[in-house]
Amino acid sequence: MPAWAEGDPVEVAPRLLGAVLTHGDVSVRLTEVEAYAGPADPGSHAFRGQTARNAVMFGPPGHLYVYFVYGMHHCANLVTGPAGDPGAVLLRAGEVVDGLEVARGRRSGSTDRELARGPARLCRAMGIDLTHNGVRPALAPGERPASISTGPRVGLRHAADRPWRFWITDDPTVSTYRPAAPRRTGR
Repeated sequence: MPAWAEGDPVEVAPRLLGAVLTHGDVSVRLTEVEAYAGPADPGSHAFRGQTARNAVMFGPPGHLYVYFVYGMHHCANLVTGPAGDPGAVLLRAGEVVDGLEVARGRRSGSTDRELARGPARLCRAMGIDLTHNGVRPALAPGERPASISTGPRVGLRHAADRPWRFWITDDPTVSTYRPAAPRRTGR
């Protein structure tokens, strides 16, 4: 893991923008990420401590923490904190820069702009699923973005207002912001 991708996830997240993540035959230039600060962050899967599901977050940096959400999607985080400090950065969106035909095959019917636009689509395009939880993907620095935007995290009920979502300003592969839907109360 390169030193620039280790440490406090809120500091690392914007440094990941423009970096190229490679998994198997597909490489993606990261255009949108979201920081999660472990036990100090009610939005983090590590907020309530270590479980079998989130154990990778408590390990050394440089590994993928992959989880399954809504019974149908995989999402991947890059662990950034040192062992025992479960900070991680959700890989929200990117531009496929290598392995385009492979990504297109995995996401048939999508435009190239939409292949990795959103965390579940990024995982699908890259072929990342639960079997890749704990693997070390290749990560290379990319061109620094001219402008980085920041705002609230997507779809969270707790601590969503923290401006820990970072994206390359005006990049067409960045996902659409959606706040968490309010919970419905039973009648």
